[in-house]
Amino acid sequence: MRFLVASDLHGDSYWTERVLEAFKNEKADKLVLLGDILYHGPRNDLPAHYEPKKVISLLNPMADKILAVRGNCDTEVDQMVLKFPILADYIYLVSGETTFFATHGHNFGPNCLPVSFPESSVLLAGHTHIAGDKEISDPETGITIRYMNPGSPSIPKEGSIPSYILIEDGNAVIKPL
Repeated sequence: MRFLVASDLHGDSYWTERVLEAFKNEKADKLVLLGDILYHGPRNDLPAHYEPKKVISLLNPMADKILAVRGNCDTEVDQMVLKFPILADYIYLVSGETTFFATHGHNFGPNCLPVSFPESSVLLAGHTHIAGDKEISDPETGITIRYMNPGSPSIPKEGSIPSYILIEDGNAVIKPL
């Protein structure tokens, strides 16, 4: 199974369309959204193509292909208009021999790992709007894990470029949009 992972769309219709094009071109089976789907939040400027109603119309027809977690800008009101669940704090994905813990990043992240995080797992988190792929160590357990962030296509920060993560057979790679 191929997973395309994106985060922090923030209601931007242009970048949502680019993510969906990548999903189609990569022949992915599931689109994993790491939260902050419709609203831009009070700390961010409006994205260039802020059209949450259009984003809804783009994503809802794909509801059966979407796995999503709740971001700090997602609310119950958003769930009322989206046809796929968005209110879970995290989900587990298994690909090959690798377990992926997918979350938004505001509750769990590189500085606050989930309890009982198995070694050789990958933490997928957005929230920072900065794409990245690095190893991190849990100071309490000494376990080293891989942390990956797809960044934000609509509001990238600190020189990050619009990107996504592609997962297949336990392998994950960040790719530019």
